[in-house]
Amino acid sequence: MTTRDEASEMRPLRYSINVTLDGCCDHRAIPADEDLHRHHTENLAQADALLFGRVMYEMMEAAWRPPAPTGSRPDWMEPFAQTINAAKKYVVSSALERVDWNAELVRGDLGKAVEQLKRESGKGLFVSGVTLPLALAELGLIDEYEFVVHPRLAGHGPTLFAGISKYVDLKLVSRLEFASGAVVMRYEPRR
Repeated sequence: MTTRDEASEMRPLRYSINVTLDGCCDHRAIPADEDLHRHHTENLAQADALLFGRVMYEMMEAAWRPPAPTGSRPDWMEPFAQTINAAKKYVVSSALERVDWNAELVRGDLGKAVEQLKRESGKGLFVSGVTLPLALAELGLIDEYEFVVHPRLAGHGPTLFAGISKYVDLKLVSRLEFASGAVVMRYEPRR
């Protein structure tokens, strides 16, 4: 584990996820709009690199890697597409043999690998998804949690942090509401 002084010198690992009021984080259950994409574009721009598990990497690559068919998405999605396409990516996977799309595989001890990435200089790392963030939360490696809570009931999962072995107490540090009624709540772990 790192000391408090070492942690303050490390670049932060920020987690962000869209979730419905009943806890569903299936991307197909989340309504996409311009405010949401603008917000997530700003989030990505605050990071030096993205950290993905295999499923999230494959999903994002399929959705955002160029070229997109003409007319396949609204113009307001383009800044997000350009930002995620240009971003450096690290992919945690034992199943994938190789990655591209400006990405590198992360293998071996997850805690040591992520701590090494955090020690590199820069603005921060960004993670999303379900399985990888659960493992990172278990290791105490997430420095900021952001939940974009959408005013929708989905009636199904997946849900966040299912099976976490210990409580993670959080302190609210900011709140933002979109015209859609979605609320962005940003938290830091109480240490």
